[in-house]
Amino acid sequence: MREVSSILHTSCYLLLPSAEHLSCFCSVFGAKIMVIFSKAELDQISLPNSHESIYNFPAVDLSEPGAGSRIVKACEELGFFKVTRHGIPTELVERLEAEAVKFFGMPQMEKEKATLCGYGRRRIGCNGDVGRLEYLMVQITSDPMSLESFAFLAEPSASFFRSALEEYVSAVRKLACQILELMAEGLSIEPRNTLSKLAMNEESDSAFRLNHYPLCPILNRMDRVPIDFGEHTDPQIISALRSNNTSGLQISLRDDGSWVSVPPDRNSFFINVGDSLQVLTNGRFRSVKHRVLANRVEPRLSMIYFVGPPSRERLVPLPSLIKEGEQSLYREFTWCEYKRLAYRTRLAENRLGRFEKQRGVHC
Repeated sequence: MREVSSILHTSCYLLLPSAEHLSCFCSVFGAKIMVIFSKAELDQISLPNSHESIYNFPAVDLSEPGAGSRIVKACEELGFFKVTRHGIPTELVERLEAEAVKFFGMPQMEKEKATLCGYGRRRIGCNGDVGRLEYLMVQITSDPMSLESFAFLAEPSASFFRSALEEYVSAVRKLACQILELMAEGLSIEPRNTLSKLAMNEESDSAFRLNHYPLCPILNRMDRVPIDFGEHTDPQIISALRSNNTSGLQISLRDDGSWVSVPPDRNSFFINVGDSLQVLTNGRFRSVKHRVLANRVEPRLSMIYFVGPPSRERLVPLPSLIKEGEQSLYREFTWCEYKRLAYRTRLAENRLGRFEKQRGVHC
């Protein structure tokens, strides 16, 4: 076994026992863990050039008149924007972040008690995708949020985590609905709640995810940066993302497909257009491809609220958005159908392509 690096900051080093595996010791909020990747898994974690392009991302102040029009413009051009003056207290965000840090800092055996409740590590989906992260996924199907299926959150020791989670999800759901209503206003869709009612429906199939990406300081000696979470689009309507002021997120530009890094901003929320919204707008908005690169300086913690429609909701372009002489680009399907397809496909696959009318492919 050959050591290829000395320990840096007592946090991370790499061992290469053979050409078939890579072992990586990473810091998880002070505790060291070892992650072993097979050669097949390593092939997925490609190493893009570390050169970063500079891009001026659109920012929308939700308190200003005309915010709806600016949201529409950002969705048409990029499928991605950030919102300021969103009304969610910093104290609430920091409280949930602190509880998440405590959770991910627990011994691995303790965290794995929550596996049936949404905890996962390395595996992304069920089709062979892997990443250098651990996460906690919570399905959101009611308001107020039901946590009955999450036994570990019912423990007295988790009371602060549960309280912060419930308050945060309630607040970010309201934010998502505000954005969707401003979006409808900017698109001249009537009634104004045409999109937001999908999120507020008691059968709405939304989700909340906490992602923790451990620090690996060995990257300071590399001229290329590994991918922690591979490229993909989100299948839902929109996603509202916030991270702990740590870089790593990149999006792909629509015009040339190049990747640009998103500067962290702990005071704002970033909004992704999802596949479902691409269908509802008949391709006027496009879901944004994004990925996460390893961070050289500190662990990254992200919190994402995915706005999903009810399972039986039929996804089809809104009539008011189809101009005279235009036709729907997609055949009609339900959210349940699309979600099942997402579970059966690899992370980077073009799932919507299977529902495009001109391709004539049926699932």
